[in-house]
Amino acid sequence: MGEGSARMPRPPAKGPARPAPQSAPPVARARWPEARHYAALDLGTNNCRLLIARPNGSGFTVVDAFSRIVRLGEGLASSGRLSDAAIDRTIAALRICADKLRRRNVALSRSVATEACRQAANGAEFIQRVYRETGIVLDIITAEEEARLAVLGCHALLEPGDGPALVFDIGGGSTELVMVDSTGPQPRILDWHSAPWGVVSLTEARGLTGDQDEAARTAAYRRMREAVADAFAPFVARLPAISGTPRLLGTSGTVTTLASVHLGLSSYDRSAVDGLIVPSASMRAVSRRIAELDLAGRSAIPCIGAERADLVVAGCAILETIMDIWPAQRLGIADRGIREGILRRMMNGQVE
Repeated sequence: MGEGSARMPRPPAKGPARPAPQSAPPVARARWPEARHYAALDLGTNNCRLLIARPNGSGFTVVDAFSRIVRLGEGLASSGRLSDAAIDRTIAALRICADKLRRRNVALSRSVATEACRQAANGAEFIQRVYRETGIVLDIITAEEEARLAVLGCHALLEPGDGPALVFDIGGGSTELVMVDSTGPQPRILDWHSAPWGVVSLTEARGLTGDQDEAARTAAYRRMREAVADAFAPFVARLPAISGTPRLLGTSGTVTTLASVHLGLSSYDRSAVDGLIVPSASMRAVSRRIAELDLAGRSAIPCIGAERADLVVAGCAILETIMDIWPAQRLGIADRGIREGILRRMMNGQVE
């Protein structure tokens, strides 16, 4: 484990947004507790993730999972549309998910889509095609619901304390910041903000178009940090004076990847990362080291590889900017979020 790292106890996995089109045909859904297996699918701008679980006491046991980088939002910033290639990649992944849902006899499920489908002019058309070709009904959720689900899914990993807590989710197309009061049994959201920058959108708009020299990489990193700071400014203006010890918890591929680099893992290990507490200074050092490397150098780092090498620098820029606005000394790492939030809602009888 990296120097200064700690681990949280592992509990059982338990601005107005734009209205989203609800274009898929309604389907019947079983009601809890009739479902022996239930499932949550999160289709983001970059990833497609599925969890299938069964009840286990006050929590649940995962019986199947799937995750694939699909880059649904690739090229969206310039065209305003989901590309044919991105749609084909995503539907191929969703077919695998649909097969898992059938084989596991899932009776209760919810599948959600986020920023790429909110933004794309052909988002509703894509949702209809997914239904026709896979049988999966995707709900395009608002940024506010996305933030709430992420908090519900990961808040158990917040460090104990009476200081204010900020939970964040760095996605492919957006980043959600959520101020929470965690003094009660369930977190209470005090304020939230969705910024239109995630690792895909920020890379395409402010990153490098090719592998350039160190000066160009430094300039691109500065541009990304400035763009994110501007997008966070309205939220920063609303932040109250901090009393006590501020706490910070992140959920996303960015924080889990950077935590893996911090630990020096040769391959990703969820059991080592989920619930990890890392000094903020260590995460800054990892972020800056990665940002200075060229594409080949980033690709050579275990847990980044060629699949993430082009997007990880944008994640570093977003993370550093979050640590600028929220001066917590330590950062909690969560490999859980929207899917787990959906599962918890369903366990409580909330199927929408």
